Amino acid sequence: MGSRKLKSPKGMNVRPTPGRVKESLFSILQPRIDGSRFLDLYAGTGAIGFEAASRGAEKVVSVEGHRETAEAIREAAGQFGVDDRVEVIAAPVDRALYRLEGEFDIVYADPPYADEMPMQMFRLLLERKLLAEDALVIFEHGARTILPEIPGYRSVREEVYGDVALAFFTPSGRP
Repeated sequence: MGSRKLKSPKGMNVRPTPGRVKESLFSILQPRIDGSRFLDLYAGTGAIGFEAASRGAEKVVSVEGHRETAEAIREAAGQFGVDDRVEVIAAPVDRALYRLEGEFDIVYADPPYADEMPMQMFRLLLERKLLAEDALVIFEHGARTILPEIPGYRSVREEVYGDVALAFFTPSGRP
């Protein structure tokens, strides 16, 4: 995709993942991304999903609760020529998870840092059988946040980049 600018609606509190965090994330994910099914939750500008598509993800689903922002992702997918592989769902994450079918290999979740831990999201990913057996769930959060134990998941890695942290989980079994 190069370094094209993605737009987000004025006044929206969209906090794009810093470039160095994105670079590190994708160097970690590189061996798994080609041909994967990638779920981008709390998609914001859609940058993470577009990066996954540009690196060979077979299918990307971007979920964004703000309709105007979701429409901007949809427009960008058309401009980037990846609208055949990038599906956009304009709905709150918990509602969108009820509409999804099939298993995802990689899930990236970047909710607003001020929100409570989205335990419902983690639970629904398992209950709705949306995770491949060896799926990787990456949760972006503020570096000062200490994450609780998440039922049904095993923590496999944690990376901290200044104020941003990425927690990597795999499903440890079905609920």
